[in-house]
Amino acid sequence: MFTSIPNPQQAQDYLNEAEARNPGPWVAHSLQVAEAAQRIAAAHPELDPEVAHTLGLLHDIGRRAGIAGMRHVVDGYYFLIAEGFPTAARICLTHSYPIPNVRAGSSVWDGSTTEKQFVAEYLAQIEYTPYDRLIQLCDALCLPRGPVLMEKRMVDVTLRHGSNEFTTRKWQAFFDIQKEFETIIGQSLYSLLPGVVENTFGFTP
Repeated sequence: MFTSIPNPQQAQDYLNEAEARNPGPWVAHSLQVAEAAQRIAAAHPELDPEVAHTLGLLHDIGRRAGIAGMRHVVDGYYFLIAEGFPTAARICLTHSYPIPNVRAGSSVWDGSTTEKQFVAEYLAQIEYTPYDRLIQLCDALCLPRGPVLMEKRMVDVTLRHGSNEFTTRKWQAFFDIQKEFETIIGQSLYSLLPGVVENTFGFTP
């Protein structure tokens, strides 16, 4: 597992290069996902915080290729496969699909038909790992300014990209993942993520 992801400096270098190619709020979002993943992993008996941070940094690395909808998942996958990091590449594909169905993406599919078929077959053939679930969860918890109440992030995504037949099922999947992690770590995820109240409601308690 740990040899199939970049080391922390490599991951940061990839993100820096990607930001130079395609700057945008996705970079700050990636940094927030990485920090949230690290904090949650530190409280989880089976997860490595450094690995979690690296996977969080790189989950949206496909956006290095330019502004895109769901195509960014395959762009990231192919980039990291070419770099020799299949576990990190896998996260690029799985982070957007708490429901393993290519039609459940939050935005339009703008890749090729062949790429769409590849993602569909890939998702159908794997079982999600705790790292897959962790990055799906943190992606659903983090805005570029920091972690928020998950419902706020869900509404933000839906307002920007619209809803589809999978939207409410995806929301339920995120809540199920949250419950699973909270059962394992024995506390609310929000207790591990500083700034949730401020980022969600705009005031300091």
